Amino acid sequence: MKNKKISILIVLILLLIFKEAVSEVRLPIVRPEEVGMDGRRLAVLDNLMSEALSHHDFPGAVLLITRQGKIVWRKAYGQSQIIPEPQPMKIDLLFDLASLTKPIATATSIMILVERGKLRLWDKVKTYIPEFVPYIEDKGIPGEDARLFHLLTHTSGLPPYADPQEVAKKLGSPCSTESLVRYIAGLRKEYRPGEKFVYSCLNYITLARIVQIVSGDDIAEFSKKNIFKPLGMNHTMYCPPEELRARCVPTELVNGQPLRGIVHDPLARLQGGISGNAGLFSTADDLAIFAQMMLDQGEFKGVRILSPLAVERMTEIFPKVSFSGRGLGWDLESDYATVRGDLFGYKSYGHSGYTGTSIWIDPETQTVVIFLTNRVHPDDKGEIISWRSKVANVVAGSIVKK
Repeated sequence: MKNKKISILIVLILLLIFKEAVSEVRLPIVRPEEVGMDGRRLAVLDNLMSEALSHHDFPGAVLLITRQGKIVWRKAYGQSQIIPEPQPMKIDLLFDLASLTKPIATATSIMILVERGKLRLWDKVKTYIPEFVPYIEDKGIPGEDARLFHLLTHTSGLPPYADPQEVAKKLGSPCSTESLVRYIAGLRKEYRPGEKFVYSCLNYITLARIVQIVSGDDIAEFSKKNIFKPLGMNHTMYCPPEELRARCVPTELVNGQPLRGIVHDPLARLQGGISGNAGLFSTADDLAIFAQMMLDQGEFKGVRILSPLAVERMTEIFPKVSFSGRGLGWDLESDYATVRGDLFGYKSYGHSGYTGTSIWIDPETQTVVIFLTNRVHPDDKGEIISWRSKVANVVAGSIVKK
């Protein structure tokens, strides 16, 4: 009798766990053939992941594919960590998204403020950050001022990054975003605004400060209130609390211990984990919700985040700096757009993150590729660029009915 009660209790616990896991999936799961995809072609993804893992290019991965608003592939591979002890990868773990923070949190927040009439993309950066010095022309003459669209498209003239150790010496560790942005604003600009595409985290750290100045909320609070909470992205956040740390995929070893639930990016870490360039944590299922919102022209299940026109402007190459290959936060055709692969069209867009994360969205075929890895664990030596392209090619090649 006692064993029977224990068995019933175990079954009930398993049912509750299963119910919770299923409830986190907000999109229906279907066979690939139901949305015009060849399941046998798609199954090549398993072989591809096995090959990558055997090469030790990353310890593990989560791969989620959607088409026409339905999930056709949702799998975890390999290990979430190998140090201090091996742990299997799970589908619902939280990843340090690194630079996916830029389009998902920061650029989206800026566009929400644009829609509310709080700022313009044509506004000069110095309108909000008076210390933002311009490019200096010959004979020491100040050049044109950078504008917000220059920050969004990485054409502001700012250098790619700032030395975290030098910043910490000057500003302290941790330091405020306000003081860091003043430091960034005073850096020598390497190019005239709109002259050259230079991918720079400093652009998005500055944008996050502008969100805070205009709205009164830091980027973590603003994006939570205006993007993630309305969409039901309950596992998307900055600075995961202690109770969620065990569900975070660890990244690089720092002082002998892997970072777990603590942002990998050094400048974001200096700011206490809240930054416009990095710091966001999320799951593949939550990212699928965000991607579907973008495909549905700014709305998901009756909740509108952006207007259709805002989505269109964000996801087309910005005409004033068309050489950049960038939209407003999103990558379409820059040197970083290898995430697209070779088959998705040039209206598709996405972004990648240093830790090994990426997302690619194709409006023409209504397809989303979410590929999350822990390639920086444990020693920042993992290779991911070619695998992103190969995954995208397998997914695109499995679409047999447009």
